[in-house]
This record gives sequence, C-alpha cells and structure tokens, in this order.
Amino acid sequence: MLTPRQTLILKTIIDEFTKTAEPVGSKRLMTLLEISVSSATLRNEMAILEDYGLLEKTHTSSGRIPSSKGYRYYVENLMDTQLDSGVQNALSEVFKERHYTMEEIVVKSCDILSQMTNLTSVVLGPETSSQTLQHIQIFPINERSAVCVFITSHGHTENKTFHFDENVSLKDIQTCCNILNDHLAGTPISEVVNKMDEIRPMLSSQVSRHEILFQAFTSAFVKFASDNVYTSGASNMLYQPEFADIEKLKQLMKFLEDSSVWRQLGSSNEDISIRIGTDNQVIPMENVSVITSKIKLSNEEEGQLMVVGPTRMPYNKIVALMEYMAKVIEDLYRDDG
Repeated sequence: MLTPRQTLILKTIIDEFTKTAEPVGSKRLMTLLEISVSSATLRNEMAILEDYGLLEKTHTSSGRIPSSKGYRYYVENLMDTQLDSGVQNALSEVFKERHYTMEEIVVKSCDILSQMTNLTSVVLGPETSSQTLQHIQIFPINERSAVCVFITSHGHTENKTFHFDENVSLKDIQTCCNILNDHLAGTPISEVVNKMDEIRPMLSSQVSRHEILFQAFTSAFVKFASDNVYTSGASNMLYQPEFADIEKLKQLMKFLEDSSVWRQLGSSNEDISIRIGTDNQVIPMENVSVITSKIKLSNEEEGQLMVVGPTRMPYNKIVALMEYMAKVIEDLYRDDG
C-alpha cells in the first residue's frame, strides 16, 4: 500500500514522463510537486517505488521512468477519466448527421480517434462470419446505378451503390435480385461468394446483362464478408521517440497490417480493456499499449474502438475519449434502430 506522498510522486512522474518522454530526477520532481520535500527524501521515496516495481531506472540518466506495473497501478487506482466538455460538444457535432452507413461510422470514428490522440487507432466493425444473409433489396437510381441493401440474420444492414459501365434495365436488376434472394437466403456470409458461382448459369439464362450484375454483386459480397478492420494514423508512430529504432517501428507496422491481431485484441469481455507493455501477449512489444472499448450496436452486434501507442500514452484522456465516443455511437444506432 502506497503512502499518500508515494502516490503523489508516482502520479507526478507518470504525468511528466507522458508529456516529455524524459526520465524524471529528484531535482525536477521538486519543482513539480506542490508539497515541500527535500531532494534526499524524494530520492529515498523513488527508490522505494523502484523496489515495488512501479518505477525503473534508466541506464542513461539518474532519473526514473514508470514501469508497466507502475502504469497498471496508475490506471487501476489513480486515473481520472473526466472528458472535457468542449471535446464532448465537438464529438456530438461530428456525429449529428443521422444517415451514416456502418462503414462510414467506423471510418469516421477511426479518423477522429487518431486525430484527437495523435496515436494510431483501429476500429473493428461487427463480425460477420457468424451471420447469414437474410434478404437483398435493390433501389434503382437510373439505368447505370442502383443502391443495394444487404440484411443479415442479426439485423445488420450494409448499403452498396452500384455504378454500371453500361445501361442495365430495371427488369434485369429486379430479376437478378429475386434470383439471389431465392437461392442465397440463409447462406452464411462467408459462403455467399462461392454460392454465387453455383447460380451463375441461372443468371445467364434469365438476365440479359447478367455478367455486369454478377460482377457487381460478387464484388459487393466479397467486401461485405471481409473483416471490417480500419486503421488510421499509423504514421503518428513515426513521431513517438519509443519507435525511433527503425526495427521496432517495422515490427509494430507489421502488427498494424494484420487484421487477425485486432480480432484477438477485441475478444475481451470487458467494456474497456487496457493492455500495457509486457502484459499484452498479442503484440509482444514491451513499449506498446493497446486500449480497447466495446461499441454495442445492437443486442447481437458489437464493434471495437482501439488506440495503439507507447506505454507512455495519456491513459486518462484516451479512456475518457473512447468511453464517450462509444456512447455517442451507441446512441446514434439506438435512435436509428
């Protein structure tokens, strides 16, 4: 159990190191603390915190830096996650428009997170592998374009706008849609593309522009069945001193490009999950932390917001931002549902 003074020292060192990425020595600490403590006393207290495993001493400085255990203590005992009202208002304004598709809301959330944290964000859309296709609706705009809506067994909808290189009749579009509904309803999303090949001869015998429509629907299903994993702000890692080593940066970029990594990280049952440094087994890099927040889009569908960065990240601000953003998105879907 830390004393109040040790708690204050630990929190102050974490706050300062988060801002500067520089080890904090006793002399610097004296100028930061609001209490009057001698340099010798501070060195003694810092040594105790080091013995507890909450601080570490670097090889290049007499100062201390927080350890993964120190950050864990901070997020579990000392973190205040109040979000500034100005940020709340700004986020509410961004999501004011009520007609976003699932893809648009995921991409927009990803971009906002990376911009507001200056870190890398990853957003997972709902997992589609366990869902089946229930129905297809198509709304012609003109002879060269139409909007198609796919509806799954979980009530998830996905919109796709088709633009054709040649004119396609309303009759052909409707006939194609009817054939697909008759033969694809109840098919797992992951198997729809393969089943499209089976019904291709039927389309060619009943639909004049069958090849154009076949290609349009197949490409839409491929996109729909793929992992909805979006990444934004990967280049922000270039400006983090922890990744000045090009080999470390390459290693991190490799993880960022692997969608299976993010599905594993998103498997936590907690609404907010904070993986810090060495306690993160999915990305085994000691200087990397990942914060994950669930988005409950419906009773059966969930998405995930994630922020990836150095263990030095400002956990309190990021957690507050992600919690509020998740609430805004959930409210948006609840109102539209």
